[in-house]
Amino acid sequence: SLIEADKVGGTCLNVGCIPTKALIHVSATFSAIKEQSAKLGITVSGMDVDWAKAQQYKGSIVKTLVGGVEGLLKANGVTVYRGRGIVKDAHTIQVGSETLTADSIILAVGSEPVRIPIPGADLPGVIDSTGTLALTEIPKSFVIIGGGVIGIEFASLFASLGTKCTIVEALPRILPPIDAEITRMVRADLEARGIDILTDARVESIEQSGASYTVHMNYQGQAQTVEGEKVLMCVGRRAMTQGIGLEEAGIVLNRGKIVTDDHFQTNVPGIYAIGDCNGKLMLAHAASAQGIAAVNYIMTGRDSYHAETVPSCIYLEPEVASVGMKEEELQEQGIAYRCGTFPLSGNGKALIEAGGKGIIKILADAKYGQILGVHIYGPRATDLIAAAAIAIRLEATVDEFTSTVWAHPTVGEALGEAAEAVFGNSIHWPPKKK
Repeated sequence: SLIEADKVGGTCLNVGCIPTKALIHVSATFSAIKEQSAKLGITVSGMDVDWAKAQQYKGSIVKTLVGGVEGLLKANGVTVYRGRGIVKDAHTIQVGSETLTADSIILAVGSEPVRIPIPGADLPGVIDSTGTLALTEIPKSFVIIGGGVIGIEFASLFASLGTKCTIVEALPRILPPIDAEITRMVRADLEARGIDILTDARVESIEQSGASYTVHMNYQGQAQTVEGEKVLMCVGRRAMTQGIGLEEAGIVLNRGKIVTDDHFQTNVPGIYAIGDCNGKLMLAHAASAQGIAAVNYIMTGRDSYHAETVPSCIYLEPEVASVGMKEEELQEQGIAYRCGTFPLSGNGKALIEAGGKGIIKILADAKYGQILGVHIYGPRATDLIAAAAIAIRLEATVDEFTSTVWAHPTVGEALGEAAEAVFGNSIHWPPKKK
């Protein structure tokens, strides 16, 4: 049985990654035609974006995929109960007037956007990611509070459509979970596209001034303001664990997140929690993998989840993708490693598709060459990262990676080149001077 209070598919499918990526596809296509047509010998005039049709396109993608999920549930004989489930005990869930019992219960209640508790946070033009996806017009200007993945993706999306975007981030740099070198490259490219980025900036209040909004902040120790037609607040998400009977059932929470063991089982035997609600890694593909792992453990007692192989992806122009360890983590843990990089300006396919922008970085154990981390900034990064995830899962070495024959011309060839560079053997980039 499945209990769902809204539409099946959750945040990602309905108001998260899928609709966002649909609109990013619209903006990236518009940007590519506008910026590259002359260079490619294509004459284009009178270009514009029909936002209503773009929203219809987004909606059609979501509707198709939601229908697919509903069809799969039906085909597999899953009974769907519509409503909010309340945990009564280790084997009982109440849904409205229905009482359901089971040997095992998996909680996948997800998360919701957080708002900073400051004056003006609830003004009508201060919206979250869900509200942004529902906009009926393209804003002329956008102040985006939060320089994490969601904020950066929306800034890139709307900047490509002509919106003046300003990112306000409280931390010293944007995208803190991402490799520092790649983050610097991303920031430089975003700024080159006209996006203003203010780091070490703590928002103190928001006020409405006619049709626009003024964000007051402490920017690197100085008072400063920035204005926008809309303000997007994307400073994180919190688990939706309130009001569903968890405390009454004796389930332990930590700052609102459900505490689980490595098998995703809570302190109450038979109750499991996967996805955003356990706070381990707020990614849709991580939630899916955790769900499969929890079922495997319930049915067989075996583990099947490997957190180190969960990739992270950011959909920019070009894309960012990462899996495994970062240099900062290796240094903190005292792990001896070698780093191989390959600039995509040396890759024919990347040069054709994205002007050679980007880099691939591979981190490997210094002694045996086992691949420990892969970080990509460039075209098709979010697809290429799957090969890196498999390599890490199989504990592959650089030698095994470089002995693979990569099709030419592809961006994937650069993975092999970066692996060769780990021990200074790349043949398509000049060697480092000793």
